[in-house]
Amino acid sequence: MTELIELSLAEARDGLEAKRFSASELTRAHVAAVERARLLNAYVLETPEKAMQQASYSDARLRRGEARPLEGLPIGVKDLFCTKGVRTTAGSAILGDFKPDYESTVTSHLWRDGAIMLGKLNCDEFAMGSSNETSAFGPVVSPWLPPNWDRARARSTIIKATAEREVPQGLLVPGGSSGGSAAAVAARLCLAATATDTGGSIRQPAAFTGTVGMKPTYGRCSRFGTVAFASSLDQAGPIARSVRDCAILLGSMAGPDPRDSTSAEIPVPDFETAVSRGVKGLKIGIPKEYRMDGMSGEIEKLWAEGGRWLAQAGAELVDISLPHTAYALPAYYIVAPAEASSNLARYDGVRYGLRVEGRDVIEMYENTRAAGFGREVKRRVMIGAYVLSAGYFDAYYLRAQKTRTLIKRDFEDVFAAGIDAVLTPATPTAAFGIGEKASASPIEMYLNDVFTVTVNMAGLPGISVPAGLDAKGLPLGLQLIGRPFDEETLFAAGQVIEDAAGRMVLPKVWWE
Repeated sequence: MTELIELSLAEARDGLEAKRFSASELTRAHVAAVERARLLNAYVLETPEKAMQQASYSDARLRRGEARPLEGLPIGVKDLFCTKGVRTTAGSAILGDFKPDYESTVTSHLWRDGAIMLGKLNCDEFAMGSSNETSAFGPVVSPWLPPNWDRARARSTIIKATAEREVPQGLLVPGGSSGGSAAAVAARLCLAATATDTGGSIRQPAAFTGTVGMKPTYGRCSRFGTVAFASSLDQAGPIARSVRDCAILLGSMAGPDPRDSTSAEIPVPDFETAVSRGVKGLKIGIPKEYRMDGMSGEIEKLWAEGGRWLAQAGAELVDISLPHTAYALPAYYIVAPAEASSNLARYDGVRYGLRVEGRDVIEMYENTRAAGFGREVKRRVMIGAYVLSAGYFDAYYLRAQKTRTLIKRDFEDVFAAGIDAVLTPATPTAAFGIGEKASASPIEMYLNDVFTVTVNMAGLPGISVPAGLDAKGLPLGLQLIGRPFDEETLFAAGQVIEDAAGRMVLPKVWWE
């Protein structure tokens, strides 16, 4: 029943409720799809036995009329979420075969609501990356083919690169750090997936793969049991194939948690109902600072088109200013590495994960971290240690935090003036090739986050919605930014864009 993998999350839920197929049949179809798609390297661990066991439990509850909100729906889990008894690596060699004896709050909410785990999804190491090329398990390949590539060329490139332990040059990245999540959703390897966003790691890969990605307000989802990158920026969220599917999944992922002091004690609204609310009477801000030098004409045109769609649906477009936008990216790349250097100090070879012996404990620390961390993680840890060091703390870290306050204040002023949401591009370009930017200056890679980092610095919700294709036939997305804890408005506005642009036609299967 391969047609089952073509269903959206909402369609699959409705089909299970109508008894058109069983949870076991739905899960079996996805397990088979995952097995056939290993060339994409989207999953770092498949859990078919666990999935089928969960499906049998769901079928029993469905027969008894005890269905839960996500009953029998197979999803993928980014390998940044701890899963009890199931290997969790954060895409890093330093965690080795670590199997947590506890469950993250986000995934425990999903299992509570009846979801089924197909496996753990690839990601940039410790979520540090914008292309899913820094993973210790190798890069994820986007299911979208580059222009003028066919099935035979793509397959042979991956097979040859794998045999020679190289990267499949020329194929497209899915974005990062949640590249495995985005690729798996776009390739129909799960109905939806969990992801995390520290500077754009949900929205950017969603834009690159023609999927929908929602980064909720900081505090909407618990961070307990999620491997930390930058604690004041990290936030869990969903990637799915439609705005409605994202709303459904976020409704289960979110919620207060006494084990996370940053988790907000705010009830979770019915996000799915908000999807059909419309935008009539809303004021949508268009920030002039996002019109940056070098922006492609395609992005500019799509942005204007998105504004017209919202206006035609009854929204009012208002030109606004967010004056400190230009400082967001440099400030982010001080704050995030600083917090990462502190968070990653725990990986020392003593308590869990990789251990490389030395003549004494200091050498053991050095050997373990040298062998266990990849190049990008080492770079960010060193940057973070530098900006936190005596003599540089005030010059760099403190100044970056002050800049962050100004960025947050920009948004507060705009929302106080009556703006309900802000419309911007999601990325400066469409997806680029594997190896194309990783071998260049790190700054070039960091620039991929230019439209997304402000959301994390201000702790706001943001959603990326597919809005069209570029001249090469690759997906482009638009971003909506909302008031704190007003994800509902973003879902409503996102649905307007999805309706106007049309649901993204997913790439043809070439990887099987």
